[in-house]
Amino acid sequence: MAKAAEKLVVEVVAAHNLMPKDGQGSSSAYVEVEFEHQRRRTRARPKELNPVWNERLVFAVSDPDDLPYRAIDVGVYNDRAASGGVAGGGGAAPHGRNFLGKVRVPAAGVPAPGEEVVPQLFTLEKRSLFSHIRGEITLKIYRTNSGEVVVKSKPEKPVKAVVSGPEVVAAPPVTGPKKQQQQQPVVAVQPPPPQPEAPMDILPPPAPVLMKPVMLADPYPASAVFSGPGDFSLKETRPRLGGGTTADKASATYDLVEQMQYLYVRVVRARGVAAVGETVAEVKLGNYRGVTPATAAHHWDQVFAFSKETIQSSFVEVFVRARGSDDHVGRVWFDLSEVPRRAPPDSTLAPQWHIMEDRKGERGAAEVMIAVWFGTQADEAFAEAWHSKAAGVHGYGPLGSIKSKVYVAPKLWYLRVSVIEAQDLIPMDKGPMAIGRYPELFVRAQVGSQMLRTRPAPVAANRGPSSPFWNEDLMFVVAEPFEEFLVLSLEDHVSPGRDDVLGRLVVPVSSIERRWDEKLVVSRWFGLDRGTGGGNVASGNTNRFGSRVHLRLSLDGGYHVLDEATAYSSDLRPTGKQLWQPHVGVLELGVLGATGLIPMKARDGRGATSDAYCVAKYGQKWIRTRTVVDSVCPRWNEQYTWEVFDPCTVITVGVFDNCHVDKPASGNTTLAVRDNCIGKVRIRLSTLETDRVYTHAYPLLMLHPSGVKKMGELHLAVRFCCGNAGNMFHAYVRPLLPKMHYIEPLLVRQVESLRFQATNVVAARLGRAEPPLGREVVEYMLDHRSHLWSMRRSKANFFRLVTVLSGPITIGRWFELVRSWNRPVHSCLAVFTFLVFVTMPELILPTAFLAMAFTGLWRYRVRSRHPPHMEMRLSHADAATVDELDEEFDTFPSSRGDVVRFRYDRLRSVAGRVQTVVGDIATQGERMQALLSWRDPRATVLFSIACVLAAVIAYTIPMKVLVGLWGLYAMRPPRFRSRMPSPLMNFFRRLPSKADSLL
Repeated sequence: MAKAAEKLVVEVVAAHNLMPKDGQGSSSAYVEVEFEHQRRRTRARPKELNPVWNERLVFAVSDPDDLPYRAIDVGVYNDRAASGGVAGGGGAAPHGRNFLGKVRVPAAGVPAPGEEVVPQLFTLEKRSLFSHIRGEITLKIYRTNSGEVVVKSKPEKPVKAVVSGPEVVAAPPVTGPKKQQQQQPVVAVQPPPPQPEAPMDILPPPAPVLMKPVMLADPYPASAVFSGPGDFSLKETRPRLGGGTTADKASATYDLVEQMQYLYVRVVRARGVAAVGETVAEVKLGNYRGVTPATAAHHWDQVFAFSKETIQSSFVEVFVRARGSDDHVGRVWFDLSEVPRRAPPDSTLAPQWHIMEDRKGERGAAEVMIAVWFGTQADEAFAEAWHSKAAGVHGYGPLGSIKSKVYVAPKLWYLRVSVIEAQDLIPMDKGPMAIGRYPELFVRAQVGSQMLRTRPAPVAANRGPSSPFWNEDLMFVVAEPFEEFLVLSLEDHVSPGRDDVLGRLVVPVSSIERRWDEKLVVSRWFGLDRGTGGGNVASGNTNRFGSRVHLRLSLDGGYHVLDEATAYSSDLRPTGKQLWQPHVGVLELGVLGATGLIPMKARDGRGATSDAYCVAKYGQKWIRTRTVVDSVCPRWNEQYTWEVFDPCTVITVGVFDNCHVDKPASGNTTLAVRDNCIGKVRIRLSTLETDRVYTHAYPLLMLHPSGVKKMGELHLAVRFCCGNAGNMFHAYVRPLLPKMHYIEPLLVRQVESLRFQATNVVAARLGRAEPPLGREVVEYMLDHRSHLWSMRRSKANFFRLVTVLSGPITIGRWFELVRSWNRPVHSCLAVFTFLVFVTMPELILPTAFLAMAFTGLWRYRVRSRHPPHMEMRLSHADAATVDELDEEFDTFPSSRGDVVRFRYDRLRSVAGRVQTVVGDIATQGERMQALLSWRDPRATVLFSIACVLAAVIAYTIPMKVLVGLWGLYAMRPPRFRSRMPSPLMNFFRRLPSKADSLL
C-alpha cells in the first residue's frame, strides 16, 4: 500500500437530457475521464437518459504546481454491451460504444484541499460538426490530501479504491484502444453506514438559485425566495378608479387613481402676536401634530394634509407658540363637520383671519390667517403639503426628500469636434534627444469629465513635423444650459509617461455654432497658447507665437442623443425642437400602490419596514411620487401625463427605498446615502389599445448575486389616448430615428460610449435638483449596464432565437411528414395543392397574403389582453448559476483580481457584442411574429389591410409583370435611390419585440 501526496478527485454526479443512441429511444451511458494520460470510467446505467452515478474517480497528481496548465477531459458514451441489461463496470471496447458528448475542464480552478466544493453543471459539446449531441453533466472536481485514497501497487492490474464516498468502487483504468480488451471485475466495498445527507435531485431543467438566509440588516431577506412560476405572473386588478360611481369633478382629470380624502390646513401668517422672537405654528388633530419652521416675521404659509382614514378627532386645533416654549400665545379650533369640501377645478380656498384665544380662553387681539378644507390628492396643495403619515420625519433635508416632484431632464446635444490639421508647431524639446525622432503629435479634447484624443498624426511625404494632419471627429455629449468649456491641447508623446503640451485652446461651448442637418459648418483656424496658465478663450485666429490648429466645431441638433437602450427607448425625437413632429396622443399613468414589498430596513425596534417611492421616466419628463414612510404596502394614488410623439416607445416605472429618511437633520455628508432599488416595470405603448384603461399588478423582480427575488407587486393604471389616428398610423412608416442617424450614422462603439456619457450628464444634472434624484436611481432607470457581458442574458437571447426559429423548423418537420406518407390523407392533399399551384401559379401570392390576413383576424380572438411585463423564464433568471450571477454583477473593469483582469475584461467586451447581435437577431424574428399576434393592434390592422390589398393587386396583375417590375425596381440606378429606409422597413422596425420584457 502506498499513499500519494495529493490526488485529483472527479465526482461524476449525474447527467440529464442525453441523446438516445441505442436505437430504442434510450442510452446506456457511462462517463470516461482522462487526466495526465490516466483514464478512469464509471459504471454504465442501462436504458436511462437521465442517469445518476455519484461515483468518484481518483487520479494521481504528478506536480501540483503544474495543475494550472493541465485540463480534464470528460467523455460520455453509450455502452452497447449494456443495452441488454448489463450494468457492469468493465470497459467496453471503443468500437462498442456511441459518443454522447464531451467536456474539457481546465484544472486551474480546481479547489485545493480544505476548500468548499460545489457541483458544477457543464453543457456537453460536440466532437465534430456533424455530431448529434445534447444534454448536460454535473461534476464535482476537487483535490484531496493523502490518506483518503489507497492505490493498489500491482503494476499489471492497477485498481483504484476510493473510500471517501457512500460506496467504494474499484475499476480498472482504460489503458488504450486495445483489441477486445477484457472486462475487469468490479469490486464494491460497502463501508459503515454513513450519516444521512440531503439528497441531490438532478432534474432536466437547471434548478433555480435559492437564497441563503441573511441577517435582519440585509435589505434583501430570504423570505423572497423563488417558490414557483405563479408568484411571478401578471395579475389584473379592479380598483375603484376615480372614486367609483360617485366620482366628483376631479375624476375628469384624475380618474386613473383611487380617490384619497385629506383634511388640508393652510397656516399662512399671524398678526398681533405679543411674543418676542421667532414663533411657530402647530396644527394638532388627535394624536397627530405638525409644526411649521420657526420665523420671526410670523409668516409660515405651510399646508398640512391629514389622511381621512387616520382622523380620530372631531375638531382640529391650531396653536401659535414661541420657539422652544410649551405655552401657546394663541389658539383657534375648527369643527370638522363644518369644514367645506373642495374639488378641482375649483379655485383655491381663500384663507381668512381668525381671532385666537389666549391661555385663559379669552379672545384677544392676535389673529391667524388659516384655510381649512377637505380635498383629494388632486388638490394643488397635495405635492408640497406636510403629510400626517410622515410625522416621524424631521429636518429640512429628509422632509424635502419625501415629497412628490416632477423633473425635466436637460436637453442633450452631440458636440462634434473635427480636428483637421495644425501648422507652425514649435517642439518643446530641442535637445540632442529630439534630433532624429519624428514627433508623435495628437490632440486631446476635454469637456467636463469627458476626455477623448485623436490618433497620432501619420507621416506624410508632403508634410513636415510641424504641420500634422488628422481629419478625425471627436464626439461629446453636452447639456443645456451650456456651462462647460471645450479644452483642447496639442501634445507630443515623447516617451512613456511623458506628453509635452505644444499648445492649448479653450472654447466656450455656448459659442459653438449649431446645425440641424447634414450641411457642414464653416471650419476655422484657432490660435494656440503655449502658456501654462490654462490657455486662452478663443476669440479670433491670431496669436503671437504663430501656432494654430484647424477645427470644425458644431452642436449637432439633428441627432437624438441616446441615453437609453434603443430596444426600449422612451423618446426618439431629435434635439432640435423645430424638427419635431406633432404629438400623436397622451399617455396617462396612475401609480396606485404596491403590495408585499420586502422590508428593506429595521427602525426603532418597530420591526422591518420600507420607505418606498416610485420614479417613472418617459421622454425628458421624470416623475417621483411621495415617499410613504413605514409601510410595506404603500398607497400613492398619484396620476401623471405625458405627450406621446411616437407610439413605439416604452415607459419605465421603478420602485425604490428612500434611505434619506433616517439621515440626520444636520446634513452630515461624510457617508454617501444611496437609495435601494426594489424593482422596475417597462410597458411598451404600442401594445396598448387606444383609450383602454389597464389596471394590473406587476411583479417587481430583482437579480442579486444570490439569485432572482420577487420584491413585491406594483399596482398601475395605464391609458393611452390617441389624439389623431392619421398621425398615429403615419408614425409607423416614419424612420425610427431622426434623419441624421442615416445620413451621417454614428459608429457602434461611438453609440455605446456616447450613451454612457449621456447617462452621466443626466445623472449629474438631476442630482442638482431639490430634492436630488440619486445617481443610482438614474442609472437603474436607464439600465446603464445592459451592454456588458452576461452569461444569463446571452442564454436568454439564444433561447429567444430558438423560439423564433421554431416556426420554420415546424414547417420542415411537416414537410418531412408529408414525404413520409405516414398520414396518406394529408400527403394526398398536399400533393393535390402542389399540383394546383403548379398549374395556376397566379394563386400562390393571393393565397399566401389572404392566409396571413385571415390568420391575423383569427388570432384576434386569442390576442393578449394584458401588457407585457418582466418575465423570469424569458430572462433566464431562474436557471442562472451563482458563478454566472457573480460574473454579471462584477464591475467593469473587473475587480476579481489583477492576474486575470485584462483577459477577463477583453473576453467580456467581445462577448458583449456577440450578445447584442444575438439579441438583435431575436428581435427581428419576434417582430415578424408580432405582425399577426395583435400584440400591437394598430400594426396588425395595418398589416392585415396591406395583405388584402396585396392579394388583390397580385391577383389582378400577372405574375410575370410583378416579377419584372420588382426586378427593375431592385436594380434601379443609384441616383434614383433614397438613402432613407423604405416605409416597409420603417414599419417593421417599429413592431414590438420581447426585448422590453427582459430583466
